[in-house]
Amino acid sequence: MINVVIVEDSMPIREGLKILLNGTEGFKCEAAFVDCESMLKEIETLYPDIMLMDIGLPGISGIEGIKKVKMIYPDLPILVLTIYEENEKIFDALCSGASGYLVKKTEPTRLLEAIKEATEGGAPMSAPIAKKVVEYFSREEVRKTKVKVYPLTNREKEVLRSLVQGNSYQSIADKLFISVDTVRYHFRNIYRKLHVHSQSEAVAKAIKENIV
Repeated sequence: MINVVIVEDSMPIREGLKILLNGTEGFKCEAAFVDCESMLKEIETLYPDIMLMDIGLPGISGIEGIKKVKMIYPDLPILVLTIYEENEKIFDALCSGASGYLVKKTEPTRLLEAIKEATEGGAPMSAPIAKKVVEYFSREEVRKTKVKVYPLTNREKEVLRSLVQGNSYQSIADKLFISVDTVRYHFRNIYRKLHVHSQSEAVAKAIKENIV
């Protein structure tokens, strides 16, 4: 059972997510909050497997909310679910510790898949978001920017590139014909070499510094 906490100020969307989760086998809405303030008051009494976080919230923003939650639960996957598709917000969310970035028009079946992927170590992104990441990599000014060199092996770059593309550990393993344990071994080395502590930090650094 995947226990999900929701932070969403739109009642129709919040209630729709609760119905979707509670009506799908293997998922459960642990709690749902209208803002970060109310969520932060109770989060330490909850034991979620993952959190769905809006960005455009009243009071404490979703970006700040992610940072505060990460101070309490450093390993908790947090999926951003929002209407915003601007590059700055995408990178701010990833740098704050988000595990993935989805737009609210994401199909329910894809949302459920993304929640499962994130709990398995993946970094799911909606197609429009993934497209923006690709566009960011291909921009002329990024190509001309001097890239800091990290001592990643070719295999480690393949693994990191797959994570940036939103693949789960299992998907990466299947794609590269290696075991999930081997994928985890590569990520331990990647984290050490990039001086990061989580997959979301690795994704953010890979995007911002054009590492892969």
